[in-house]
Amino acid sequence: MLAGSHVALGAAAWFAVAPHLGRPPLDPEALALAVAGGLLPDIDHPKSWVGRRLRPVSDLVAGIFGHRGVTHSLLAVAGCAWVLHQGWLPAHWAEPLVAGYLSHLLGDLLTPAGLRLLWPLRGTWALPLCRAGSPFEPLVVALILVAAWSTLPDRPDARAALHRLGLFVAGATEPVPPPPPPPPPPRRRVAVLPRPAA
Repeated sequence: MLAGSHVALGAAAWFAVAPHLGRPPLDPEALALAVAGGLLPDIDHPKSWVGRRLRPVSDLVAGIFGHRGVTHSLLAVAGCAWVLHQGWLPAHWAEPLVAGYLSHLLGDLLTPAGLRLLWPLRGTWALPLCRAGSPFEPLVVALILVAAWSTLPDRPDARAALHRLGLFVAGATEPVPPPPPPPPPPRRRVAVLPRPAA
């Protein structure tokens, strides 16, 4: 899949996972980490979005393992589990990063090229729903994104979130009003005791 699809799938993975971890699905830091995780497996391809930005490392990884090698295998999944359980990364970073990483593998699994899950063995595994870069790819990704969003138990108001960030909803003639303020806390009544007679 293309980089834009992996970005959307990383976000979708976080939408699906965040409620189960007791985390807000629209937390900007977690979403950014999920998106980064969704791009990270392609560090084994020097011409990929992440590969171009990490060029010396991506050249080395591609030269040793090739594209869709170890970074797209069950060894990478085991590495994700290790990252989650070792604790050398704080959980609030590791969880979205791993969710995004695994979403990348799922996305590539949906293409005819598939994954070499049992790397270094040569066989590939695939559930070929769409070719990378085909007109059908954005449709598959959009369906996954909508499905992930619809599973949220308490779907946040995306328009209000965009408004809070100072952005306006496309097509809207007026800005979305902010949500109403929370009600004030109830006042406590203090009993006044009469003074004893002198």
